[in-house]
Amino acid sequence: MTLKDLGWNPDFETAFAPHRAKGWVPARLIRESPINFGAFLGDGEEIDVVLCGRVWHEATCDADLPAVGDWVALELGDENTDSVIRATLPRKSCFSRKMPGNSSQAQVIGANIDYVAVVTDAGPDFNLRRMERYFMLIERSGAKAVVLVNKSDLFPKEQNTQAAANIAALWDGAAVHVTSALNGEGLKTLKKYLKKGITMCIVGSSGVGKSTLVNQLYGEEWQWTSECNETTGKGRHTTTSRELVPLSGGGMLIDNPGMREIQMWTDETTLRESFSDVEAITANCKYSDCSHRQDAGCAIRSAVESGALDSGRHESFLNLETEIAALKKRAEKRQMAVERWAKRNRRVKARNLNDRIQLERDERGDV
Repeated sequence: MTLKDLGWNPDFETAFAPHRAKGWVPARLIRESPINFGAFLGDGEEIDVVLCGRVWHEATCDADLPAVGDWVALELGDENTDSVIRATLPRKSCFSRKMPGNSSQAQVIGANIDYVAVVTDAGPDFNLRRMERYFMLIERSGAKAVVLVNKSDLFPKEQNTQAAANIAALWDGAAVHVTSALNGEGLKTLKKYLKKGITMCIVGSSGVGKSTLVNQLYGEEWQWTSECNETTGKGRHTTTSRELVPLSGGGMLIDNPGMREIQMWTDETTLRESFSDVEAITANCKYSDCSHRQDAGCAIRSAVESGALDSGRHESFLNLETEIAALKKRAEKRQMAVERWAKRNRRVKARNLNDRIQLERDERGDV
């Protein structure tokens, strides 16, 4: 396995040049834990590495810290010393969501990825509103969207086809495929994306067959499979940690634990671009500050009443607009708090410095 097989390109080489001059080597992070990371070197060797304090202290937030998929500059150790991450290279893409809860920070799902594959099904997991959220996050990330309507063996063909068509209608740039990990249907299509140097991040709810798909692609049972379900008698394939996995046929996967929350980590511009059909209608509203709810002369409300706009999509737009505004407000508050702490720390440092200078003067007997 070479650096190119891992996704190395001329842009990374240019960014790495100053680090190479220091004797450091490039590596790609494939796994993270609370205390260290797993990384691949250019010769395919996998090693454990730790993060240096400078990189940790210079990060303005958790999203700036190294994550699975990142390219880093390593100072290699030996049998007595750790290999240390000295720098992180600029990312070509970054798939993130807002951290669960009331946080205003991003959680990086995968860095330097080419495709985000969302796994769903045509049954209980099918949810167009959740897919809208995924598409917005993917658009913001810089990666391309692929959707797998999985477990097709469990549902009628017409149901699978309709589900795929409804998802495709949400996003022009998405490639939507009907698959069955159990029967191997559609995996040949999926493999077309996974060329050498290409990274795909697989996401979706728990139980939609993500790990089963990964096992099929990888060619062996690499994911942990829990005990058999007493009702179905089938093993439950589960992913408990985020990991980048190279495939023997080329390409790499970042498999993720099931996501219960898809909270927004994006901006108003991406929202407007993602709901361009809604935006086009708002241009006909009577008032520029229309809330698109009960305002007189609201073009959106008229479109919903006439059936020209799906009421669920309209409500999703309003909910996302509110959610993004709240995220922006929390981020601004956090930034103000950070700035206050920075000013306080500068004052404390200045006072301590003055006290130390005065003490030294007193010890010397200066007047």
